[in-house]
Formats: sequence, C-alpha cells, structure tokens
Amino acid sequence: MRIGLFVPCYVDQFYPQVGIATLELLEKAGCEVVYPANQTCCGQPMANSGFEHLTKGCNELFIKNFHEFDYIVSPSGSCVLHIKDHLHDEAREADAQNIRGKIYEMVEFLTDVLKIEKLDARFPHKVSIHQSCHGQRGLKLAQMTELMAPAFSKPERLLNLVEGIELIGLDRTDECCGFGGTFCVAEEAVSVKMGKDRVADHLKHGTEYITSADMSCLMHLEGILHRQKSPVQVRHIAEILNSRE
Repeated sequence: MRIGLFVPCYVDQFYPQVGIATLELLEKAGCEVVYPANQTCCGQPMANSGFEHLTKGCNELFIKNFHEFDYIVSPSGSCVLHIKDHLHDEAREADAQNIRGKIYEMVEFLTDVLKIEKLDARFPHKVSIHQSCHGQRGLKLAQMTELMAPAFSKPERLLNLVEGIELIGLDRTDECCGFGGTFCVAEEAVSVKMGKDRVADHLKHGTEYITSADMSCLMHLEGILHRQKSPVQVRHIAEILNSRE
C-alpha cells in the first residue's frame, strides 16, 4: 500500500513533529509512505474567505503531486475535507475526482482502512479530546450530540488503545473552539471568547493534555492556555498514538 503523505502548511511550519508522528504511525502499520516535496497549501484559506477562484494553482499542484498514490493521508481534518469537497481541475477532472475519493484524515484512515486494533503506545496522562468541527461534522469522526443516534468516536477508540492513558470527559463534547481559519482574524473577539469557553471546560475536568485530530484548533487553544499561564499542554492525536513515554 503506497501512501502519499499530505502535511498542511501550518503543520509544516509550526508543528513538524505532527507530520513526523503521522509518518511513523503509518510506517509502523506496514505502509510505504512518500512525502511529495513540492506540495504546498491545499487552498483552503482562500476558498473559505470567498476566493475559491484563486485556488486553481493549488488544485493543479495537488493533483500533480498526489494522483499516483493508492491513498493520501493527512493529519488535518479541515484540509482533508477541503480537498474532498472542493478539488477540481477542468483539465484533469477525472484525476481530481479520484483523489477526492482516496484522501483520508489520519484517524479515519487508521480506523476505517487499516482497521487498527492494537498500538505500541504509552502515554500515562489525563487527556481530553477536542472534536474539531470539520472532523466531526464533515468527516464524521464522531457522533454529533444534537442527533438522537448512537454515540461513537473514532479518536476515542484509538486513544483507548494507548497504555496508561486516562480519557477525561467534558460537559460539551463537540462545541467549536472558535478558530475557524480566517474567522479568528475577521471575528477576533468572538473567536477568543469561544476559545476561552472551550479551555475552561477542559480545565474544569482536570485534564493535563488536550488532543485533537486538527492541529489548527489546538494551536488556537494553545495560545489561550499560554496567555492564561496554564500548565496544560496540547498534543495532536498522532503524537499520542506514536508515544512511548
């Protein structure tokens, strides 16, 4: 199984350890992983700001870099959802459609494709889960609390395979953190208030680490924790699933 590793630009620039952890997890699972060195932004920030017509170059480059792989995997629910919903190219539309069908966020790839049942991981800490909006409502990584339907959580399922971990529940398990990409720039005050509310819920329940499948959400929460001088840290789920503390 040949995997194209798609590392979002903000992960590459600010949290490269997340990309490394994703690579190592996939290799431990027996995958052949390739990182196309010429990859750049998927175009999501422009599209979310109303300028999808400016993403043509991003789309063309993404198809050029990733069309040949069996699967494409990324440690970012929001970027994956963008590609699934918005990747188009008039000159290579068949390739674009093919990519949209074989790109996966890392958690859903581990659970739905590789069907991981065992992990060589240890993380003896109290951990709470932030369910990102794109991951939960777009990729269906977890059940939405507003639905009268059986509960499930793919991130929780994987984390329960980690030795020593103690998962901490929250009062509001799937509330937005307020990041929202360019929303946090255009609506700064609202974004910060939403983030503070999310942080308060995690702190209230005595967590030591906040984890998520979206590092963008964790980046937002990390900034608030830092300003509050809190000892609580953030960790992308890939780092915890790959940990041997």
